[in-house]
Amino acid sequence: MHTTLHILPILGAAKSRVPFYIAGGLLVGWALLVSLGIGLRRPSFPSDSAGQRLVIAITALLVVAATASAVVTSGGGA
Repeated sequence: MHTTLHILPILGAAKSRVPFYIAGGLLVGWALLVSLGIGLRRPSFPSDSAGQRLVIAITALLVVAATASAVVTSGGGA
């Protein structure tokens, strides 16, 4: 019990990078899907302005999520 109390501040100080890995992985997967999976097979993708807005919105959301999780989980010290 006594040792656990001394280790808790150390464990609390270490930030998990898992959210960044998940957000970054989703962004990479989305980029591959849009470019290779759909874009190369359907030259007219996305065919209308609503589809274009949807692709842009999803991409922007994933970029913001990956960037925000990178900033939040980044180390603060040298």
